[in-house]
Amino acid sequence: MTVRVNGAEIDEATIAAEMQYHPAGSAEGAWERAAQALVVREVLRQEAARAGVAEVLGDEPSADDGAIEALLAREVSVPVADEETCRRYYEANRKRFRTPDTYLADHVLLAVPPEDRAGRDAAKARAAAWIPQIMADPSAMAELAGRFSDCPSKTSGGSLGWVERGQTVPEFETFLFSLEPGEVCGLPIETRYGVHVVRLIDRKAGVDLPLDAVRSRIADYLADSVRRRAIHQYISVLLGQARIEGVNLGSLPDTPLVQ
Repeated sequence: MTVRVNGAEIDEATIAAEMQYHPAGSAEGAWERAAQALVVREVLRQEAARAGVAEVLGDEPSADDGAIEALLAREVSVPVADEETCRRYYEANRKRFRTPDTYLADHVLLAVPPEDRAGRDAAKARAAAWIPQIMADPSAMAELAGRFSDCPSKTSGGSLGWVERGQTVPEFETFLFSLEPGEVCGLPIETRYGVHVVRLIDRKAGVDLPLDAVRSRIADYLADSVRRRAIHQYISVLLGQARIEGVNLGSLPDTPLVQ
């Protein structure tokens, strides 16, 4: 099917080349997304030409990119968030602006591939036998780690140091973050790496960051959010004015230009 924007054709080869950037559940879906993205680009390229943005006269794709960027910079204005706006956002989203909770932990890892169920069962039985020993004598963790752990932390008595959410795998964190300082997990923990015995040594709660420390981050976020909405609205207007054939846009396509 031929795709045209105000009479300008977007050929099939160009759409086929664009499909790699728009994965979908089917080839037809990828084609449609690619065609939609190219329609948005062509509408902007034509508007840049109409508006007299000089870079659009080049033959290379980068020239069109420059023209489109210049057009958006000229036509889409983004107000700078003032102090009161930043403060309101800060007060409404305090949980976002704090340092993460951190956890100091030791562990012993018995590395066993997930598919080796017999090996995992044997590792869990071995680890389960160590847990009461470590509960009775926490110093046993370092000895066991040094002798048996398959983690590089064995050289430091099994210490993982201070970790925060996202630095270890979720299945490990589920158990670790539920422990109290000094507590040994009562069950061996299975992860993609193997079987762990874990002891939480200490925990530090995160602290709220002051507005002064995050003001610039908030202002940048708000400016980016406003800019995205403004670009979305601007492109929607251009598409509404264009004569588009060969592809059904429906809602505004999800392309980098409008994200």
